[in-house]
Amino acid sequence: MLALPRALNTVLDDIPKAFHLPANSVRRQDVPLVPRTAIREALVNAVMHRSYRHKSPVQIIRYANRLEVRNPGHSLVPDERLGEPGSITRNEKIAAVLHETRYAETKGSGIRAMRESMAQASLTPPTFESDRQKDCFVVTFLFHHFLNEEDVRWLGQFADAALSEDEQKALVFAREIGAINNAAYRDINRVETLVASGHLRRLRVLGLLEQKGKSAGTFYVPTPRLTETAPLAGPSQPQAQGLTPALKAQAQGLTPALKAQAQGLAATSTGFPGNPEGLPDELAEVVRGLRQRAGPAELRMVIRRLCAWKPLRAEQIARYLGRKQIYITRTHLTPMIRRGELVYVYPNNPAHPQQAYIVSNATPPLEFSRLE
Repeated sequence: MLALPRALNTVLDDIPKAFHLPANSVRRQDVPLVPRTAIREALVNAVMHRSYRHKSPVQIIRYANRLEVRNPGHSLVPDERLGEPGSITRNEKIAAVLHETRYAETKGSGIRAMRESMAQASLTPPTFESDRQKDCFVVTFLFHHFLNEEDVRWLGQFADAALSEDEQKALVFAREIGAINNAAYRDINRVETLVASGHLRRLRVLGLLEQKGKSAGTFYVPTPRLTETAPLAGPSQPQAQGLTPALKAQAQGLTPALKAQAQGLAATSTGFPGNPEGLPDELAEVVRGLRQRAGPAELRMVIRRLCAWKPLRAEQIARYLGRKQIYITRTHLTPMIRRGELVYVYPNNPAHPQQAYIVSNATPPLEFSRLE
């Protein structure tokens, strides 16, 4: 029991913070991007429902854009019933102790509490992945506010597809994570399995997602159309009918919920093919100064600096550099992996849908082996 509060405090200290100024207060507060309640419930859920037949530990892994809590043992409750009242307990004695010590409340309330706390913080809903084949359960929290100004501008590039609001959320999720499946779509949009399947098929037909796997293992990854979209118009480029890119997207069919967010937004693109928005100032300057005809050595130097900053997926690196993903992967990333300049975030599964690259001497993800 002592490990739970220690783990919670360690995670809260490690994840990014947001500025908050409470009403009637003159002093700022640094608030964790993921609510304390959501993290607490995920940790309690992992300890209560994990399989103790496996010796592998509960893992808490912090990436640049998300937090994952992984525990051995798949969910005994079907995916479509996650969050409903009542639960099936794998460890009766541990569950009883957690209830007695008030770490756990009513049965089945943990997932509902995670969803509600993330919604109150205007964050992306958490996703829950129960893998029976690998016998594990994963909770993922994105450090991402749905749908922010950047999302509105980015989605404007697909206005011709007449996307529904649910589909727009799915594309943002796929961009952030690198993949999406039926369960994640249901978690994000709270829809039925058949509805999620139909929407994902439509996004595949539109050429925005590519289907991978089969049957229960089916998932979807972003296509080049999604990852290699043209940059938004910059200040030096004329904009149709005097509208900013966000307002132009609004006029072309964004959903009503996005229209209010689009009001008054202006383009922030630098005009460089790989918009370095969000990079540290020094690294952004390096990316902006990269010539379109830069040689292999110069490109790889910049790739190493990008991956030393944080783990990045191939499409993210390509977007920053303003090159095609297939070129960056074949000509640079794969050879750099072979030479040991970069390593995979998922070394045992090079084709992992969330695969990312880091420099070979990068710090490994945070892991709490004592939550056993």
